[in-house]
Amino acid sequence: MLRTVVLAAFTAGMLVHGGAAVAQTYKSEYRLSTVLGTAFPWGQAGDRWATLIKEKTQGRINVKQYPGVSLVGGEQTREFTAIRQGVIDMAVGSTINWSPQIKELNLFALPFLMPDEKAVDALIHGEVGKDIFKILEKREVVPLAWGENGFREVSNSKRSITTPDDIKGLKIRVVGSPLFNEIFTSLGANPTQMSWADAQTALASNAVDGQENPLAVFFASKLPGIGQKNLTLWHYISDPLIFVVNKDVWAQWTPADRELVREAALQAARENIENVRQGDASVLAQIESGGTAVVRLTDEQRKPFIQATRQVYEKWAKTIGSDLVKKAETAIAKR
Repeated sequence: MLRTVVLAAFTAGMLVHGGAAVAQTYKSEYRLSTVLGTAFPWGQAGDRWATLIKEKTQGRINVKQYPGVSLVGGEQTREFTAIRQGVIDMAVGSTINWSPQIKELNLFALPFLMPDEKAVDALIHGEVGKDIFKILEKREVVPLAWGENGFREVSNSKRSITTPDDIKGLKIRVVGSPLFNEIFTSLGANPTQMSWADAQTALASNAVDGQENPLAVFFASKLPGIGQKNLTLWHYISDPLIFVVNKDVWAQWTPADRELVREAALQAARENIENVRQGDASVLAQIESGGTAVVRLTDEQRKPFIQATRQVYEKWAKTIGSDLVKKAETAIAKR
């Protein structure tokens, strides 16, 4: 009996301090899901997180990235459920794609809530961001850091968009969220939901006229080459990213390694946000030099779009939670 007790105590000590013993209890590989690959800032953020984890834990935790949400057959909106179920160990995910399961994440898709980067920062780095992390913690995931995919701008193959009338009748590819359907329907467009992989084929074949995405995605996907020659910068929503770990996976790691994974997430997230924001200016210059017509809406030009989508905003504010939306509005006003 004494020998058993001593052996158990020794093993416990090795799990905390000994890398070799930790390796026996840890998985040989942890699966990290992202929607986009390393050609995009989103995928780069996942790759950077995986690299930092390996470095900081001295190889005790090895992470392999699976882009294209390949662990769930490319179905973006199934990703969060798969994390909760343990099919996915870790993810750098979009608030948009997880919003069908977490209604509060629709906050970031409220049309024209966030006019600039300072407004985004006021939410993700303030009390609103903390509140949302608390909500996620109740859903079998451990949220660690906020990243960024960027403001989503609209493009099409038909004409420049400067007023709501210009978007009427256009077939616009949107992600699988009912909120996006309602936003574009309120503007008179014909929204069509499909995965991003299917969207590129649809744009090339003119099955749809346009799409909405951050500038980095527009550029890296070479959308001007498949007819997307009209781009409007309207900043109608931003698309934050969240670095998370499955709760059971998190519990497997020692407290020391958990903190190292958290530090890695925070560092990767900071670098991601900086890369997205600094990259937008250079990307935009290349887009324009390639012959794409770029419209930059002024605050005054955005007002008709805000008015046209206001009913959608008010309806979804109730779904998200009026208190959370008011807290967000107040934080933005104080930025």
